[in-house]
Amino acid sequence: MTAKASQAQMILIAGPYRSGTNDDPALIKKNVQQMESYALPIFRAGHIPILGEWLALPLAELGGSKKTGDKVFDEVFHPIAVRLLEKCDAVLRVGGASAGADEMVRVGKSLGLAIYRSLEEIPPVN
Repeated sequence: MTAKASQAQMILIAGPYRSGTNDDPALIKKNVQQMESYALPIFRAGHIPILGEWLALPLAELGGSKKTGDKVFDEVFHPIAVRLLEKCDAVLRVGGASAGADEMVRVGKSLGLAIYRSLEEIPPVN
């Protein structure tokens, strides 16, 4: 039997964004959709799902980013996720190889956050 969480956790979903895509927009979109596929189950378990991409991509666009990996993109993409982790309770690491997602896990651990590797590990809220 899975333990119950006493209150909702804000859970950052961390997975590959650019990894394995050669910056192909269609493959990047597929990676984001894969991460987003975890959001509704997390919400239905009583928690608050968040992707760094939901904040980083609009900020990069507002800053004038023209392509993935340009100066403005790099200014906000990982830094906003690191700042976001300071407000989160946990990280769900999903998908394949990703230096960025692994960095989010490392930062999460350093902040004392719960690190989950599957949806089944996330306790539902009472």
